[in-house]
Amino acid sequence: MHIELVRRQYSGNEHRVVRGIGIVNCLYFNPHIERLWIVDYRIYNPESDEKSKIDNVEYMMIDAVKKKKIPVKTVLMDSWSATQRLIALIDNLGKIYYCPLKSNRLVDDTGGVKKYQKLEELTWNERELVSGKVIKIKGFPRDKKVKLFWVTVSTNRTEYIVSNHLSNQSTDDVEFEIRA
Repeated sequence: MHIELVRRQYSGNEHRVVRGIGIVNCLYFNPHIERLWIVDYRIYNPESDEKSKIDNVEYMMIDAVKKKKIPVKTVLMDSWSATQRLIALIDNLGKIYYCPLKSNRLVDDTGGVKKYQKLEELTWNERELVSGKVIKIKGFPRDKKVKLFWVTVSTNRTEYIVSNHLSNQSTDDVEFEIRA
């Protein structure tokens, strides 16, 4: 049986490929009143609209900030969205972002002294574990630096979180931002 818009796609919930309708969404959360709104969503259907998921996220973000004038200060996104294109857009909109990176992402924390290496291969000293480290992500412009934090998400899981908020002083602050 064929159902329009149903396609095979990866499900983060299921951690496998499933059949379903792809939806890309944009949410706004106000931490002061602990309220969440769906700002926009797009049905991902590249066969008919020829737009990638990144295209859809970009259009929604520009619409939320420039047309709808939503008072966004900080953007939280998943590791799939950690592309140079979206990060540059958020920077150009003057917003702060926090985004997890996959452990195999290639980065440099030596200022170009050594080759890029996988995040999971980085060494961390005590100060960096507390206050993060400035890195460059492979494929990003030469002068584009981000701050990387090793954040404990739960008792059995940590994540690498990057931000353009270079003055962030502690991993605790980042944990607060991504949980707010």
